[in-house]
Amino acid sequence: MRTVWWEKGKVILINQKKLPEEVVYVECEDYHRVAESIKTLEIRGAPAIGVAAAMALALAVHKSCATSRYALDKELTEAADVIKATRPTARNLFWAVERILRKAESIEGDVSEAVEGIVKEALSMAEEDVVANKNMGTHGATLLEDGDVVGTICNAGRLATAGEYGTALGVIKVAHEQGKKVSVIALETRPVLQGARLTAFELKQDGIDVKVICDGAIGYMFYKGMIDKFICGADRILVTDDCYVINKVGTHTVSIVAKQYDIPFYVAAPLSTFDFQHSLEEAEIEERDSQEVTNIGGRRIVPHGVSVLNPAFDITPPEFVSAIITERGVIRPPFKMNLKNIIS
Repeated sequence: MRTVWWEKGKVILINQKKLPEEVVYVECEDYHRVAESIKTLEIRGAPAIGVAAAMALALAVHKSCATSRYALDKELTEAADVIKATRPTARNLFWAVERILRKAESIEGDVSEAVEGIVKEALSMAEEDVVANKNMGTHGATLLEDGDVVGTICNAGRLATAGEYGTALGVIKVAHEQGKKVSVIALETRPVLQGARLTAFELKQDGIDVKVICDGAIGYMFYKGMIDKFICGADRILVTDDCYVINKVGTHTVSIVAKQYDIPFYVAAPLSTFDFQHSLEEAEIEERDSQEVTNIGGRRIVPHGVSVLNPAFDITPPEFVSAIITERGVIRPPFKMNLKNIIS
C-alpha cells in the first residue's frame, strides 16, 4: 500500500483522518490542496509529508503556465513558502523542499526541461523512501528476537512514509517476514489517537498481533515485564546536540520509564530526518488546535473557559536512547560521532 503517489498529473493520498472506519483517497490538483492535507493531518508522519511536499512542488510546476524560467522559478519559490508554512517541526518536509529547490537550480534547460526534471526528482524521492525504509527495517530487525513484545507510540508505519514498510513498524514488519514471532503493544497516542487508529489498523492488516493501551498504562506494562523492547519514529533529530530526538508528545515520558526498567529504547528514522543545521534552542515544537484536546467525537469534554496546552511533540535527550536505526545501519552512542562513521 502506498500512502501518497503521483497519478496523471495529480497527487493522490490516503486521508488518514478517515481511518480506520473507511479508506478514502484525496485527489490534489494543485499544491494548495496538498498543503491543506499536510496541515490538517490528512497526511502525517515525517517521511510522508516530506514526499508529499516534494510532490506538491512538482505539482506547482506541472500546472504552471509560465513561459520563462524566471517566472517558473518564481512560482516554485512561492509554492515552497506555502509548503514550509504548513507544519514547523518535521525535518523531512524542509529537507524535501530544499532538495527540490536545489534540483531546480541545477537544471539549465527551458521551462519544459525544468518541469520534467522536478517531477522526476519528486517521484525518485518517493521510491527512495520506500527503499530506505526496507533497509532500515532490515538493520533494525537484528535487534529483535523471536517472541519479543515491542512497544510503540504514535504511528511510524507505512502510513507515516511513502508506503510499504514504515520506520519503527518497518523494523517489526521485516522481523515478522523473517519468521520471528513478534507482537506489539501500541500506545493509543492522545489526542489524535494515531496509535489506536493507524498503527493498530496497519498491523492488523499485516497479520501482526497488536494490543492497544491507554498512554498512561505504559509504566505498568514495563513494571509487569510485558514489553521487551520499545521502538518509535522521529520527526527531527538534532545532530548538533548529539542527537536529541523530537517525536510525538509522550515519547520522552516513555523513554524515562524504559530506562528505569532497563528496557531498550530504539528510534527508527531515515537520514532525511537528521537536522545538521539547527540547535536545540532553535527547534520549534508545533502547538496544535486546542480542540484536539477539548473535543472527542465532536463533543466537548473540557469545561468551557478552561484553557489547553497542546504541544504535538516533545524532546528526548540522547542519554535515554539505546540506539538509532537508519537505512545505513544502527547507530549506538555517542551518536554524533558514530553517525559520521556510517555516513562516511
